[in-house]
Amino acid sequence: MINNTLSSYTASTHSIDTELDLADSGQKSMRQLESTLSASLSLPLSISARQTWLVFAAAVFLVTVPVFVEAPIVRSLPSLSLALTAFWVWLSFSLMSRPATYIWGDLLLGFSWSWLAGAIYWGWLRWEPLWHLPVEFIGLPFACWCLAKNWGKVGNWFYLGSLLGTILTDVYFYIVDLMPYWRQIMRVDADLAPQILQNALTQVQTPWGQTWAIILALVLLTVGILPLGRNQRHWYAFSGAVLSTILVDSLFLLAAIAA
Repeated sequence: MINNTLSSYTASTHSIDTELDLADSGQKSMRQLESTLSASLSLPLSISARQTWLVFAAAVFLVTVPVFVEAPIVRSLPSLSLALTAFWVWLSFSLMSRPATYIWGDLLLGFSWSWLAGAIYWGWLRWEPLWHLPVEFIGLPFACWCLAKNWGKVGNWFYLGSLLGTILTDVYFYIVDLMPYWRQIMRVDADLAPQILQNALTQVQTPWGQTWAIILALVLLTVGILPLGRNQRHWYAFSGAVLSTILVDSLFLLAAIAA
């Protein structure tokens, strides 16, 4: 009877040990599964965050392209610059046809509107600053229509950010009365341009010019930085376009100082 009791006790103890081992093994498996899931989830998140910042950097780059690339082309070959718009549109749709490159095609499509406006204005209308903003608005109906359809958000928000930067820059030119210098520099020979730039710089350096430069720079910084908290790619495209306006305007100011 004692032997039976001991054997029964040993069997039950073995059974309990087995169950404990199984439970411990199950917990380890669960921890491994959780670790695997966590790693698999963090990888797409890190890729997404990196891509978001790449969109921001690309937006900054695309705002500076018309200044340093399109401007030389459009002065000597305005028709070629205008024709390149069709190439940008074709390339953007080609990139959008593949999921891996869709976002870059989307961004490039918004850039196409800025390029088109630059080709038209700087090619044929640059002597009259009053035509600048109406031409820059050329892509606005399309952008608004696309956003109403919730399509092409990255590119269209980039275009809107670039347009906003252009508007504020032109507003500054109007407020500080720089438009006469704009007209002059578009009509004179290149050797006379430095003197006109120096005269315009004198106007900028007045208390009135400096005050409005600070005000509009703060507006651009605020409008450009706040959307970054939303951590969405189209807002980063918008912010990149807005903030790069400060960069481009600063480069123009440095060119005037160096003239």
